[in-house]
This record gives sequence, C-alpha cells and structure tokens, in this order.
Amino acid sequence: MEVIEKRIEEAKVAYIPHSGTYDKIPEYIQEVGQWIMEKKVEMAGRVYGTYYNSPEDVAEEDLRYEIGFSFKGDAVAEGKIGIKEIPEHTVLSAIHKGPYTKVGPVIHAVVDYAVENGYDIVGPVTEVYLNDPQEVPESELLTEVQFPVIKMK
Repeated sequence: MEVIEKRIEEAKVAYIPHSGTYDKIPEYIQEVGQWIMEKKVEMAGRVYGTYYNSPEDVAEEDLRYEIGFSFKGDAVAEGKIGIKEIPEHTVLSAIHKGPYTKVGPVIHAVVDYAVENGYDIVGPVTEVYLNDPQEVPESELLTEVQFPVIKMK
C-alpha cells in the first residue's frame, strides 16, 4: 500500500451529520444523492464519509460522522441536509480495495506513516468512495482514506 501526500481542492458539499451506528450510511448516501439531483446542481465526483471518532474508542451509539457529496452550483441547507465549503488542504492518502468493513488497517497505516514521517494530523479521517457497491462486487470496492495534515520540520 502506497501513502501519498496530495492537495485537495476547495469543494462545496451537501452532507448529513449523524450520531449513532454506521448502519445509516447507505441510507444517507442515497438521501444526499437524491437531494442533489432534486436541486439540479452538478455532482462534482466526491462521495465521502468523515468520521470524527472511532468504534475502537467509543460505543456504537456515540459514533459521530457525516456523509456527503461534493457539488457545483448553489444550494441552501434544508432539513437535515447541511451545506458547507471545505477549504483547499493537504492530506495523506492511501487506497483500500475491498469491503468497507476492512478499511481499518489502511487507516492505521496512514496514521503510522504520518507519525514516522513528521506529519501532524490536523483533522478527522475522511473516506472517499471511488466506486458504487451496487455496480461492483465487495472485493472490488475502492475507498480512498485521507487525513488532513501539516508537514512538521
């Protein structure tokens, strides 16, 4: 597995924040995607989950995350859908191939790489979902793991 440093461009996102188990993720992906189509804004290619804590550290009901899509155009927050701009930033990134439930070792490997190579992790992990589980077998799912970082001297 290769870990790389790269820049992420500024992006507008529509998202649903949630506290609780991960079982809502597929529903929220569908809900945000549907909302974007209804608003007739252009999807910008990024379907993601940002995870603010870990099942290794908290009980399932205390998990905090958001599920979102990047888009181009104008939209206003509505109901449980939020809108925000994510500023341009630097991340350490690695690709996981396989089931979403097996991404943990890749997350740990990126954290280890950051520590060993003088990076300070400055935000939560984001998983970018690069293909669709309805179109490829679970073994072919691609997830990009990203941690926002600052390179220390």
